[in-house]
Order: sequence, then C-alpha cells, then structure tokens
Amino acid sequence: MLARRIFRVGTTLLLAAGVLLGALLVLPALAGYQRYAIVSGSMTGTYDRGSVVFDEVVPVSDLKVGDVITYRPPADAGSKGLVTHRIAAITRDRDGSRIYRTKGDANDVADPWTFKLAGPQQARVRAGVPYLGFAVAALSDRRLRMLIVGLPALLIALSSLAGLWRDTEPDPAGSPA
Repeated sequence: MLARRIFRVGTTLLLAAGVLLGALLVLPALAGYQRYAIVSGSMTGTYDRGSVVFDEVVPVSDLKVGDVITYRPPADAGSKGLVTHRIAAITRDRDGSRIYRTKGDANDVADPWTFKLAGPQQARVRAGVPYLGFAVAALSDRRLRMLIVGLPALLIALSSLAGLWRDTEPDPAGSPA
C-alpha cells in the first residue's frame, strides 16, 4: 500500500515536471517568442550558461544601447553560431547605416567586431529561465528523448498490466464458485 502511494506520487511529480517543461518550451513560441540556449559564460550574472532566453522580434529601429540581442556575428569574427550580448554602442557609418558593437556582461571589453543588422527586424531578449538550457540540450540527444518518452510509456503499460493481473486473481475471501 505504501509502495503504491510512493509510486503514484513519484509518477505524478514526473508528469507535472514534464508538463511544466513542455509549457516553458511551447507556450512562449505560441506567443511569438524565439528560444535560445546560452552556451557560454559571457553573459554570466545576467543569463548564466545553461539558461534559456526568450527573444521577441522587434524593428531594428527600436534597438538601443543596453538592449540584449541574439544575433549572428560577422563571418570574420571567428565566432560560430548565435551570440547573445548587450548592445554597447550604436554608431553610424558614412551612408547613415547603424553599426553595432556588443559586449558580454561578464567580459571586460566589448566584442572586437562591429556589424550591421541586415534585416528590418531583430531578436531582442525579453526574459530568461536559468538551467532550462541544460534540459533543452539534453533533449537534443535522440536516445535521451526516446528514454524520456519510452520510460513513462513503459510505466503506464506495466501499471495497466498490473491492474489487469489484479482483476483476474481469485478472490482471497473465498467467494463461492
């Protein structure tokens, strides 16, 4: 009886954690936010490594110094993938185009590159959730995803079989045949 109660509480907590994780990943996307996992420590103190940031897409003209954006650095910057850094400066070139310089909050100096944003819109960080990025990264592994889906399915199947087994056992009270 106690083991069954512990099993039920444990499976309920696992289910609730799964629903919460799913909600944290799906609901912001339905609201139009983009999701990015922070993979380096350059924003430590604001968005630590392993956090997930949710970005809203805004017009480039709305960006100002101090905003945190997620962008692809210039090809010659030597940085692979997307970067989430704070805008440290916005200047203009000769033709009036905006030129950006960013800096990670945990870095002593600004990024060595400057860049222009090609499109009319840009992803700007709206919120962050600590540690959620570790779960997102783990879910990118196919084997782990299969385990996360398969283990609850197996537990449900075993629970159903156990219920069927109990239903087919003879009545211990010795009811007449």
